[in-house]
This record gives sequence, structure tokens and C-alpha cells, in this order.
Amino acid sequence: MTAYDHRDCAITGATPAALQSYEQALAAFQGWRGGADAQLAHALEAAPGFVMAHALRAWLLLCSRDPQAVRAARPTLQRAARLPANERERLHLAAIRSALEDDYEGAKAQLADVLRLQPRDAVALQVAHAFDYVTGDVESLDRRVAGVLPAWSHALPGYHAVLAMHAFGLEESGEYERAEAAARAALALDPADARAHHVMAHVFEMTGRAAAGEHWLREHAAHWAGDSLVATHGWWHLALFQIAQGHPGAALVTYDTHVRDPRSVAIADLIDASALLWRIRLAGADTGARWSELANGWTAHIDDRFCTFNDLHAMLAFVGAGDTVRACRLEGELVASQALPTRHGRASRDIGLPACRAIAAFGRGDDMQAITLLASLPALAHRIGGSHAQRDVLHLTLMAAVERIRRPARQPRQVMLEAL
Repeated sequence: MTAYDHRDCAITGATPAALQSYEQALAAFQGWRGGADAQLAHALEAAPGFVMAHALRAWLLLCSRDPQAVRAARPTLQRAARLPANERERLHLAAIRSALEDDYEGAKAQLADVLRLQPRDAVALQVAHAFDYVTGDVESLDRRVAGVLPAWSHALPGYHAVLAMHAFGLEESGEYERAEAAARAALALDPADARAHHVMAHVFEMTGRAAAGEHWLREHAAHWAGDSLVATHGWWHLALFQIAQGHPGAALVTYDTHVRDPRSVAIADLIDASALLWRIRLAGADTGARWSELANGWTAHIDDRFCTFNDLHAMLAFVGAGDTVRACRLEGELVASQALPTRHGRASRDIGLPACRAIAAFGRGDDMQAITLLASLPALAHRIGGSHAQRDVLHLTLMAAVERIRRPARQPRQVMLEAL
């Protein structure tokens, strides 16, 4: 007798108890909450042959910019590959294998096949959406979720998360009014949906409503700043609103009390810290010795050769710290990687290496070189991934370099990095 999950997707190897734990793990995954790993452990203890529990465990690791986490998914795939599985589950395993082989486009195509087969597959939808974000595929961020929406309804668990994904795709496509409406619809179903609050922050950012954005995040902090996976990032957004209102000193307090306390070495937290501290410095605040601590956190990732978005933020930290040695080491890794026929090699050649060299040039006060490199980045620079708000760091640096040439300081400039 065939068993089904709570969205009528056929599943293999589950028991009722295991399915209950799996659904709780999936709810945490969709809601950007902790606890999914523990629930999956319960599910697999009760039903070691539960294929989708193995698949979700692998996807939790693969939806990361940390190559160590990504590699850790391989044993889970190996165990799942030996189990009986239906067509949809086999497509999941094939997509997991593609992701492990660094073929993200192949994984996205296989997940699209899953969604054509079963548009209510919440795991496939969320992972494909995450991969669209990581690969900077703005068109698919919008189109993919919109394409399956007719198959969903308020009666299905996790519908609020689907609406929040739809809202983010709309926001990244410049449909700000529709994005806000979709985010508010998600919050009407689940006021604690951290993803929907995150979309609201983006909408406020992109529409220039900094005071309203800060008020929103403070008013709803209980829903995103606790056990949410976006807690640090939410404070990052709040600090951007403080900078936009002309209060970089307040943003620096937010950095100290929320973004770098505790001093996490998780990739996502390091990215937020680099991006925020760089913006604070561009806004004129004294960032002091904070750069050295942050640069230390990035050191372990110099030779990852995995994610251009990571490389850019690591370079921000090294340049901010005035650390010539580590900045040169990272540049050397990118020079070597650009010759490789890999995803990272192509991205390094087209975007990563010139962008990192531009940051280094800006740091040593070579504004013309920084402007030349940043202005020459290809139109596909969005392919480094992240959001428009995150990628704005390149535009802000370009504008700062232009402004320094237009209005040179009367005293010799104290640059961040003396020589690279």
C-alpha cells in the first residue's frame, strides 16, 4: 500500500511515526527554523528506509555556501541510493548527485522535473528556489514558484512558505507592490514566518523606506530574531536601514551587539559581517580593530575555490583589515581557479577575480583602477548569487571611488591597504 506525505506526494519506506517527524523537519526547513536535523534523526531511527528523510537530510547540507557542509551530504546519498524508491524520489537522488558533482544547473533541471511530476513537492520547490538564489538566477526565482502556485492552497501545510518564496522572487524582479502583498498574505497565514519578514525588509530596502523598514523589523523581532536561521541577517538589514538614515554609529552598535556577538564562523554570518562593516566604513564611521577579528574568521576559506560570493566578502575583510598577505593569498587562489573548467573557475574568471581586485585597488587608494574594474564587470554579475541588496556593495564601492576622485581629501588619504 502506497503511503503519502501531507501534500499527497507518494513516499517510500516511512512509518506513521517517522512521517510525523519528517513533517516537523520539513516545517522547520520551510520556516527557516532550527530543529530539522533532530527531527530527521528521529524519522530515520524509526524508519531507516525512508527515502525522503534521507533526501531532506542531504538537502539541508547542500543548501549551503560552505563546501565542508556540501561534502558531508555524500554519505547520506550513498545510503539512500541503496533503497527502493519511486520515480520522484529517484529524481531527488539524481539532483543531489548533481549538486555534489558541482553541477547546480543540472540539479535545478532535475528538480524542475520533480515539480512537473508533483508541483506540491515542498522539498524540491524550496531547494530549487535556494539554488536559484545561489546561482543568481533572478528569472527563475520568480517564474519557478509562480508556476506551481495553482497547485497549492490554504489547505496545504507550508503554503505560507510558498507565498513567501513567491514574494521574494517578485521583489528580486522589481515587482515591489506585488511582493509586499504576497509577503503580507504569507504573514496572515503565519505571523511567525521569518522568510516573509525577510521579504518585507527587502521591499523596504529597495523602495527607500528606511525608517519604516527599521520600525517593521523592531516591531516583529520576536518572529525573526530568535530561533530563526535568518536572525543575524535580519539585524544586517536593520543596520542597513540605520546607515540609510544617516546613523552609521548606530549600525556599528548593531554590528557589535547582534551581527558579531557571538563571533560566529558560519559562512552566512561572516558574509553579513563583511558586507555590513564595509558599508559602515564607506558611510564614514571608524570601524577600528573589528576587521582583524573578521579576517581571522575568513582565513579558513581562502582556498575553498567554491563560491565567488564568499570570495568577494572574504576580500572585503582582508582589505578592511589591511592584511596584504591574506588578500594576496586569496587573489592567487582565484588566479589559479579561473583556469579550471568548474563552476567556480568560470565565475572567478568572469566576475570574482576582477571584483576582488577592484576591492583591493579601492583599499590601497587606487580609485581609477577600482572604477575601471568595477565598471567593466559583465552584465551577468548577478550570477555570483545573493540578492540585489547584497550585491549593492559593489555599486556602493564604485560610487565611493568616484566620489573620492571628484572630491579628494585635503590631507593625504589614510587608505585601508597600503599595497597589493
